Amino acid sequence: VQLQASGGGVVPAWGSLRLSCAVSGRTRNSYAMGWFRQAPGKEREFVAAISRSDGAKHYADSVKGRFTISRDGVKNKVDLQMDSLKPEDTAVYLCAASIAYNIRPERNNYWGQGTLVTVSS
Repeated sequence: VQLQASGGGVVPAWGSLRLSCAVSGRTRNSYAMGWFRQAPGKEREFVAAISRSDGAKHYADSVKGRFTISRDGVKNKVDLQMDSLKPEDTAVYLCAASIAYNIRPERNNYWGQGTLVTVSS
């Protein structure tokens, strides 16, 4: 299983970015998918996810109301629309997928390469 992430970049505060992540390889399975992020000097933290079976959406408190995760009409591709970005959202964003119900806990996750999001103040 491989995950391909795209969409990072530099944006001013209060701007928007859209990240995408697609699974390739074992695409006959469906996956829970979502995003974590890691800022410099900080631990990796959960951002958002869509569950595998029921499509339930989950968000970190820090991004609720600003970020929206969705499946892109294709079973194993998700988008993360990030609005009202803040400088503290600056991080490497990591796409994750799992055949478990959710991408938490992380031990069974497949991981994509990170994509850097930089929000300037």
